[in-house]
Amino acid sequence: MSDSSPGRVAVVTDSTADLPPGTVGTIRVVPLEVRLGDRVGRDGVDIGPAELGAAIKDKRLDVQTSRPTPAAFAELYRELLDGGARAVVSVHLSRELSGTWDAARLAAEEVDPTRVRVVDSRAMGMGLGYAVLAADQAAEAGADPADVEAAATSVAVRCKVFFSVDDLDRLRRGGRIGAAAAMVGTVLAMKPLLHLVDGRITALEKVRTTARATQRLVEHAVAAAGAHADLAVHHLGVPDRAADLADRLRERLPDASRLLVSEISAVIGAHVGVGALGVVVVPRG
Repeated sequence: MSDSSPGRVAVVTDSTADLPPGTVGTIRVVPLEVRLGDRVGRDGVDIGPAELGAAIKDKRLDVQTSRPTPAAFAELYRELLDGGARAVVSVHLSRELSGTWDAARLAAEEVDPTRVRVVDSRAMGMGLGYAVLAADQAAEAGADPADVEAAATSVAVRCKVFFSVDDLDRLRRGGRIGAAAAMVGTVLAMKPLLHLVDGRITALEKVRTTARATQRLVEHAVAAAGAHADLAVHHLGVPDRAADLADRLRERLPDASRLLVSEISAVIGAHVGVGALGVVVVPRG
């Protein structure tokens, strides 16, 4: 992966951004870690969503995730600044879901807080990814560090993330959603629909079937999108459902600026489980 051009602002993110191949360019990606039993690997480098899905189905394997170390961020920030970058803008997974943002912040303080800015995207997947791409576009145009940061923050403020999961157990065990909400979804055999509010995973509604869950995801996305929006569909292990959701969104939102479809990162997949289906909506500012 190539580095930023000398004199421009370098953009950094983490592996939960789910940036599609061909969009990464000069963006530097720091992977989180995934543990599958005794094996530890880098998200998106050593372990991908397919292997993660197989591990989740194998009930004997303990699946865990961990943030990058502050040292990993500090090493990259120094490399970029020593290589001629004017500054670094580092955009990351919601701080409410991971310690990644905090690790980046600690590294920025250690390296040079006047030249390294750390942004909480308050999102995940392409909610984070679109914020990163906006920052990189601004940097490529020669924007100063404050304006590159503002480009990412603007997307973070507008972004909406809606998703369904087969059950809430993995989110509950990971501490990402309350035990009471998980109990309701399990006892009533409902399909929970969730969304992000200020970077936190919050219950949205419950439906009885996967078909209804898909339909409600479409309706929520359409309501949030407005006339023009960037969209993304994410899934873990259900490509047919993801393709169906994307087709419905194209039909309902023909003027969408972008619509990307991908499996979610192994780290996010470890918490939402196989069968997760989601949509990211970023209305154009």
